[in-house]
Amino acid sequence: MMIWNMLPSVLMIVAPILITAIGGMISEKSGVVNIALEGLMMIGAMSAAAAHVLMEGSGMNHTLSLVLAMVIGTVIGGLFSLLHAVAAINLNADQTISGTGINLLASGVTIFASQILFNADRTREFRMGMQTDTLGFYPTAYIALVVVLLSWFVLYKLPFGMHLRACGEHPGAAESVGINVKRIRYIAVLASGMLAGLAGGCVVLTQTIQYTSNTINGRGFIALAAVSFGRWRPAGVAGAALLFGTAQAFAIIANNIPALRVLPTEVFNILPYVVTLVALVLFSGKNYAPAAAGKPYEKGAS
Repeated sequence: MMIWNMLPSVLMIVAPILITAIGGMISEKSGVVNIALEGLMMIGAMSAAAAHVLMEGSGMNHTLSLVLAMVIGTVIGGLFSLLHAVAAINLNADQTISGTGINLLASGVTIFASQILFNADRTREFRMGMQTDTLGFYPTAYIALVVVLLSWFVLYKLPFGMHLRACGEHPGAAESVGINVKRIRYIAVLASGMLAGLAGGCVVLTQTIQYTSNTINGRGFIALAAVSFGRWRPAGVAGAALLFGTAQAFAIIANNIPALRVLPTEVFNILPYVVTLVALVLFSGKNYAPAAAGKPYEKGAS
């Protein structure tokens, strides 16, 4: 019974990590490593929170406000990801440096936007976020499930998915049969940005009542680790996100377990990151990453 009671909280925390990780997987499957997932989640979270605060304050229907806020977070996340796409695909920039730059930019942009809109380094608090259904689950859990199933279907059941995977493995061969490698990679990076923005909205509208600079707090990097640990496959990434997300949920829930209260809270705060590092160390081995991931591609190059 205790496990069932914990499940909604676990899935609430797992869902944004899983959605972001699927986006990162899609981008890397096309050959572009998206280190910017953390920053894109921040952009999405701030955009969704600000939109919901303003629409809620205008008297808009609560459900409609939440839906529109999620859409806005998704769109803004996608638009910001295009900065990474231009740098990585058109300018052949180092993808790690480009992604890191966007992470740093997002930190400043979200605080600056909050200052403009709310005269503070955070958004104003909203009255009500997402509510659970009759089973106690947040809608974000169902969104994450749909994202996983849809990504599997597109990647492995549609011609587009085959083209995308080809661009990440052998872009030269893909180009030789008429596949537009740059266009495919743009779509993949855009999808990863939109999913990260959506995930940021999921975090802020379920787990808190406003956006602050600590709202995302490493979730994007945990999602990035889930891509690697899940071996770049939807089912594996889902399992990895569940593991890492559960560790993060346990860090919160542990405070309510009397037998564990004797331990310092810092032990539970670092638990998700320790689990992530240990899992990557223990299960690292054969490289399952797409062969061309992280490598710039010039049309006509061998």
